Amino acid sequence: MNTTLRRLSTVVMAMFLALMVSTTWIQFVTANDLNEDPRNFRNIYSELGRDRGPIVVGGEPIVTSEEVDDDYKYQRTYSGGDAGAASVYAPLTGFFAVTGTYTGLERFANGYLGGEDDSLWLDRLQNLITGEEAQGSSVELTIDPKVQQAAWDALGDYTGAAVALDPKTGAILAMVSKPSFDPNAIAVHNAGDATAAYNELLNQKPQVNSEDGEERFSTYGPTINRTINATFPPGSAFKLLTSAAAIEYNGVTPGSEIPAPDVYQLPGTTGPNGQVGNFGGESCDASGKMTLKAALAISCNTAFLDLANEVGKDGMQRMFEDFGFTESLEIPMSTTIGAYPGLIGGEEDDDSAARVSLSGIGQGSVRMTPLQVAMISAAVANDGDLMEPYLIQSVRDSDLELVSQTKPSRYKSPFSSSTADALTEMMVEVVNEGSGKGAQIQGVQVAGKTGTAEDNPRSPTLWFTSFAPSEDPQVAVAVVLENEGQSTNETTGGALASPIARQIMQAAISR
Repeated sequence: MNTTLRRLSTVVMAMFLALMVSTTWIQFVTANDLNEDPRNFRNIYSELGRDRGPIVVGGEPIVTSEEVDDDYKYQRTYSGGDAGAASVYAPLTGFFAVTGTYTGLERFANGYLGGEDDSLWLDRLQNLITGEEAQGSSVELTIDPKVQQAAWDALGDYTGAAVALDPKTGAILAMVSKPSFDPNAIAVHNAGDATAAYNELLNQKPQVNSEDGEERFSTYGPTINRTINATFPPGSAFKLLTSAAAIEYNGVTPGSEIPAPDVYQLPGTTGPNGQVGNFGGESCDASGKMTLKAALAISCNTAFLDLANEVGKDGMQRMFEDFGFTESLEIPMSTTIGAYPGLIGGEEDDDSAARVSLSGIGQGSVRMTPLQVAMISAAVANDGDLMEPYLIQSVRDSDLELVSQTKPSRYKSPFSSSTADALTEMMVEVVNEGSGKGAQIQGVQVAGKTGTAEDNPRSPTLWFTSFAPSEDPQVAVAVVLENEGQSTNETTGGALASPIARQIMQAAISR
């Protein structure tokens, strides 16, 4: 009998132990995964049944939770339900849907907005004691509404993006991506309608121009934030990085003479297939030589092909890495990593000298986001110190008490202040006398660089990056127009993208 009882006791103890382990596993280890599972409608009801915190721009909420008379209690509303106004910020805010899908800041700042962040433990404890309904915290952005609207208006009907930074702090002043969408259409409380609206957006790909006349579409739909999650060939805007490497590592100066032939034979190649000329087949200088400053001003391709070859793969790659372009950045949304020859696989000649030379003019395997291109100008503007870009200025709880505030911090120092001075001198020349005259602002000295990147079989992608005023920079900008060029002087980065950047800079300077 004692033996039977002992065996029974052992079984019962084992069952209790298994029960405790499984309960602990479900309630502690896998709790987050279960809460985030889109099939967990209890969690969705809990999230939407809470007074979710607002997202604030310029002291005014652009995203709010409104009380409604249905099972969800609160309706997430963007720009008061105005589709046009909501589209201006949609790539930033994202959306919060009854299907359990949430994107943009609604996702990356969810802990604050939903009142569940660890820093809000005291509020949660008070709610537990008093039985009051939990409330989310307000998330205040660095975005300046005037600069954001200027960027939106200036981009017009182009497919592309624009981003503006405060080079001294890293604060993001504007972040616009087009085409955009109305998040209100996805935030409806009918799951079927929300799913249909989201799927429709996912299937939308804007038509882009192509050199061969064939119908082609963008890789990116309207739900993609092109400023941080889309990469493009940077073209001649990348010549800033090539110049920085040559000055920093090879002792080149703005006045140094460098080769500038009419046609450049890529190293390791023979025959016409390995020859690269200048835009429109033009000659940069009859002598076949010119200063680095003059080469940047007119964006001479052959000069920078040769310059990148002189700097070499190690130098070019080192500068790319020193900017942090091989690392993901949280702003708090995650940014896409850039691509440079030798850092990506898939092609046998990625490390070849020819591909490194092509990278000197931002072609070949090089791809970057608009934020990264803006960061190049920001580093030049801030004497070689690149501040970490950030989007959230502060967080306040439901009683408007400050929970957290972002303090500007240095992200990288890719080059010296003397190199920054040299680059500033050359970028000023680009705007005053070169390819970037469209960015000129009366009474303000602007420093900038144009870019017209081949993107075969699509039409060229156009760029302009800049900062102003050059002597006391207040804003750094990057503009990209996806496949909006036509290989003519009237459709270059200087012709189409620089005036857009000018309008953004004017708005930022006049704040």
